[in-house]
Amino acid sequence: MVAWSWVEPMATVELLLLRHGIAQERDWAAAHGRPERERVLTAKGRERTAAVVERLIELPLCCDWILSSPLPRALQTAEIALAAGLAPRLGLAPELEPEADPLALLACWLGPEAPEPGWSRLCLVGHEPDLSLLASRLLGAPEGALRLKKAGVAVLELTVAGGTTATALTGACLTHLLTPLSLSAPLRRP
Repeated sequence: MVAWSWVEPMATVELLLLRHGIAQERDWAAAHGRPERERVLTAKGRERTAAVVERLIELPLCCDWILSSPLPRALQTAEIALAAGLAPRLGLAPELEPEADPLALLACWLGPEAPEPGWSRLCLVGHEPDLSLLASRLLGAPEGALRLKKAGVAVLELTVAGGTTATALTGACLTHLLTPLSLSAPLRRP
């Protein structure tokens, strides 16, 4: 259990974890003198990401903010999502870089001094295995319990409990685990 401050007695929020789209292969980037950290999305990666984001909007899984790793492949993914209308705002978050710890980012956004209090869904754009590790930690699941494909999505519902001085993240529930392929299937409405 991770403790944070929160101003409301009970609040439910969601995290939409979006892995960056298909990027240049590491070997190709190295052969062309491009550092691994500077790899960008391929044409197929941009196309697949746009299709995924379009479907997220249809579901509707729109967000209040998109927070992205500053690495080019993640930032390009976030910019596609922003341009399509998944969220009205985009911010960079070094805590979403590979091997960083995004829990500090969540502490900030869940705390009393959140950049935007009252949000209901944040989109976090990042990398593997970091996003899956974050999801596993919040779900209380073992490491490796889930894995996001490129442009894949996991949505977690978090119940934040407490008062004005002490609160705790009481757990997370996985509400969606979506692959690009599953998002390409036609929607069935009741």
